[in-house]
Amino acid sequence: MRKNNQIQGLYAITDPALINDNNLIDAVSQTIEGGARVIQYRNKQASPERQLKQAQAIAQICRQHEVCFIINDDPQLARKVNADGVHVGKDDGRIADARSVLGNEAIIGVSCYNRLDNALQAQADGADYIALGRFFPSRTKPEAVQATLELLTEVRQAIDLPIVTIGGIKRDNAGQLIKHGADAIAVIYDLFHNTQNIKQTAQEFQKLFEHQ
Repeated sequence: MRKNNQIQGLYAITDPALINDNNLIDAVSQTIEGGARVIQYRNKQASPERQLKQAQAIAQICRQHEVCFIINDDPQLARKVNADGVHVGKDDGRIADARSVLGNEAIIGVSCYNRLDNALQAQADGADYIALGRFFPSRTKPEAVQATLELLTEVRQAIDLPIVTIGGIKRDNAGQLIKHGADAIAVIYDLFHNTQNIKQTAQEFQKLFEHQ
């Protein structure tokens, strides 16, 4: 499988504000059982030791289920736990820096926010996928810049990389992103805010891709 093909479907991002340490592994397991194709570990609040322990545990689960595992913004941590890749911001040199740590086989994703030029630059710099958003009001990042469906269509026509959409995505609005060219939908709040229904929610998100 080409590594770019791993970035598709439900792309779940962990959030310590929604999932406490005791529930993290269970929440990730439920997400994978529900059909998530990508798990991104994101916890900037934890100590390096706690991050390493949690990332190691999630990496093991992802390997067992052949699910792509991405670390947020920390190539060194991704290398330590043998993650599939890392997601970084758009700052100059970040892709090259991550590539130097993780090698050519790693998956490197880049946030491009609401800018076509960012997406084009990321592709030219060797990114494996790009992320656009926020598309809808976001509880996680309420101040994030606004992206539009028109931008998504424009970027889809301009680049060959997988596109991940993010920002306030729910089961009742995700379908329009998929129709406009999103390969993956990154979900935080709507997936993890109710820890009793994570598996079912993941299934409902993943089913949206089956009807396109």
